[in-house]
This record gives sequence, C-alpha cells and structure tokens, in this order.
Amino acid sequence: MSRTNVAVIAGLLAVAAMLGTVAATHTVALGTAQKQKADAAAQQHAKQLAAYEASLARALARKPPPLPPAPKAAPAGTQRVVYRRPPTVVVVKHTHHGDDGGLESGDGGGGDG
Repeated sequence: MSRTNVAVIAGLLAVAAMLGTVAATHTVALGTAQKQKADAAAQQHAKQLAAYEASLARALARKPPPLPPAPKAAPAGTQRVVYRRPPTVVVVKHTHHGDDGGLESGDGGGGDG
C-alpha cells in the first residue's frame, strides 16, 4: 500500500471520528434539553395538582346545607316477579332416509305394499 493511500484512509478515519463526536455531543445536548422541558412540564403539572388539592380541601371544610326532609310516601309493597317462559320453537329438518322409493322400485311409492 502506498503512503498516499494510507494518508487518505487515515484522514477519512479522522474525519469520521470527528463527525461521530459532534453527533454524539449534539445527541446528548438534545437529551438534556428534552429532560429540562419534561421537568418544567412536571413542575407545572404538580403546581396545578396542588392548587386543585387546596380547592378540594377548602370545599371539604365547608359544611353543605342540610337536606330538606324527605316527603312522606305510602309504604311500597314488595314486588312480585313472574317469569313466563317463551313459547317453544320447533324446527323441522327433513333428512333423507333412503326409504322413499327412489328408482329401485317401479311403483314409486314408499315401499308399503
């Protein structure tokens, strides 16, 4: 292998190593920025949940007004359940038994005579 080929291959490897380092650095920076955005969103969500929890605590501290008295109604009798069976469904399915005369007998009957 000549010296120029070795120098070209070494140069290409050096350029590839530099580009790989730049790409890895860029990827790490993107991950850090994404993590910061996620942390900010989580903090905002936690703040909203805390505010909602405080409003629920305030609502729980207040006593609701008393309920109006229930109207007097006639005592309800017990209900009786009557079960009625549906009508029976009969399905007639004709099956060929081979005893209907066929072509063997000349009289065409059912073999009864």
